[in-house]
Amino acid sequence: MTPADDLGARAQAAPPPFKPLPMKGPDVSVERRADGSILISSNHPPGEGPVSIARLLAERAAAHPDRPFIRQREPGHGPWREVGYGAALRTAEGVAQALLDRGMGAGDSVLILSGNSIEHALVMLGCYTAGVPAAPISPAYSLMSQDLAKLKHCYGVVRPKAVFAQSGAQFERALAALRALDPGLLVITADGAGEGEIALGDLATTAPTPAVEAARAALGPASVAKYLFTSGSTGLPKGVPQTHGMMAGVIAGQEGLRDEVPDPDQIPVSLEWMPWSHISAGNIGFNGNLWAGGILHLDEGKPLPGMFETTIKNLYEVSPIVFGSAPIAFGMLAEAMERDPVLRASFFRNLRYMGYGGATLSNDVYERMQALAIAETGKRIPLTTMYGATETQGITVVHWLAERVGLVGLPLPGIVLKLVPNGGKLEVRVKGPTVTTGYHNDPEKTAAAFDEEGFYKLGDAARFVDPDEPAQGLVFDGRVTEDFKLDSGTWVSVGALRPDLIAACSPYVFDAVITGQDKAFIGALVWPSPAAMQTLAAQGGNPLETLAAALRERLSAFNAGAGGSSRRIGRVLVMTEPPSIDAGEITDKGYVNQRATLERRHTLVEALHAEPPGPGVIVL
Repeated sequence: MTPADDLGARAQAAPPPFKPLPMKGPDVSVERRADGSILISSNHPPGEGPVSIARLLAERAAAHPDRPFIRQREPGHGPWREVGYGAALRTAEGVAQALLDRGMGAGDSVLILSGNSIEHALVMLGCYTAGVPAAPISPAYSLMSQDLAKLKHCYGVVRPKAVFAQSGAQFERALAALRALDPGLLVITADGAGEGEIALGDLATTAPTPAVEAARAALGPASVAKYLFTSGSTGLPKGVPQTHGMMAGVIAGQEGLRDEVPDPDQIPVSLEWMPWSHISAGNIGFNGNLWAGGILHLDEGKPLPGMFETTIKNLYEVSPIVFGSAPIAFGMLAEAMERDPVLRASFFRNLRYMGYGGATLSNDVYERMQALAIAETGKRIPLTTMYGATETQGITVVHWLAERVGLVGLPLPGIVLKLVPNGGKLEVRVKGPTVTTGYHNDPEKTAAAFDEEGFYKLGDAARFVDPDEPAQGLVFDGRVTEDFKLDSGTWVSVGALRPDLIAACSPYVFDAVITGQDKAFIGALVWPSPAAMQTLAAQGGNPLETLAAALRERLSAFNAGAGGSSRRIGRVLVMTEPPSIDAGEITDKGYVNQRATLERRHTLVEALHAEPPGPGVIVL
């Protein structure tokens, strides 16, 4: 019996209670219209929220100026360096004055090329304070792209007057491309070592004048704090204005669900790897930590082979109160803790609850995490999730003790969801203070994104756990555009099938892509789990052959209970090339883009469905 099997057996024998979840229970109003659409809103009113994120920084710095704000390791997994709340405010005000001195305002922007860092945060907060939008983009656009097309596209959307990169040498090629587009571009780096670069420290020493406070005081809910870009799964990335009101709306919604008074003696501690070029970490996580007056530790690890070890090292030292990440990270973390009781003890030491987002967590990973929690604490750990998009921030949350995964929860206070019949499913649309008013400088795409009542159309589908009891919550029902029909006319729900397939293949598969549009059967392209491949290799023989036998056994059992062609897997092909960020197959958060992968790997799809099947295809 493996450690995971042993833990699972103990957890299933007599499930213990959950740790308390300090949130109010579900309470919603539902309006069912004659056209089949359904409106859902929370009966909990929104709570308190900040006037602006810039004002919030000033308030927290006044309340605890010496408290650490952000910590980051020195290179090579060295000691932690940090910036406190008071120092962060002083730097932000210096940067703000420097931007104002250069004539920058709300119509301009600062493009941020590099990933999460203390310096990135200080530039962003300086932009907020000056009322100059920041525009963080994925570092992959600068470092991994061959043609820099997405970088140049993002530049063209926001037309920045300044650009920040952590290292001029590392981003030399990207900076040269941007300088060619605008020779007068202000280039800011952490050290200012390169020719024509200015050091962030030099900007930070600019003495603030009353103009800084005037700029901060002028900020309101409609003031644009930043531009974030969509993943580009349906074309080039779209620039989405993120206002202070949108970001404050998420905080207010979460405060409306709070069911306890914060303990002033308990300083929240968090560890974050997800990129600030996305809303989950760059808005919801970052602003939430600032609102709570917490200490944010930057994790330079990622849930990728060879990089997740850094996350594990950090978790030996940082025991978070709340841990949030993408589902792919939870799977890798479960594997690591099943082998390492010391890591398990450190992870669960202070943990009150966990949160995931960006994709559906499989039941298998959920059960393994709960088995680990029970073994360490004697109780199950509440697992929440927040659902949303770049255009909407977080709009729903699971804020009660749930016995299952796959839920997207219920609307945050202040949010109205509209479920509209679409092809046998209910398409999700939303309206509220967290929703953008449109895409930057793109009126055509803006008009197409909203319906006649002003609801933003997410393109996802959802359904009630129980239509007769809406308070049980909503379940993610896949992307409307990802679902397809077999040649028999049978619909395949990709969003529901994919996590179930991954769970059936656990622990051998870390992600998969579903195929079969207009074909006779469903196929799957799968990526093997690096940890599982290491284990198989250690057993001797050809690990790919051993993996194929294991997948054939697991999926044959899955098919036996599938119930029909809409869920029965006909063939599988193992991919040995990892998903490509540059090609859009996977985002910085670890979410796999089904459409981009199918297009890029069309030859594998053809081999999967060929007669006879191509080499390496596992026929079930």
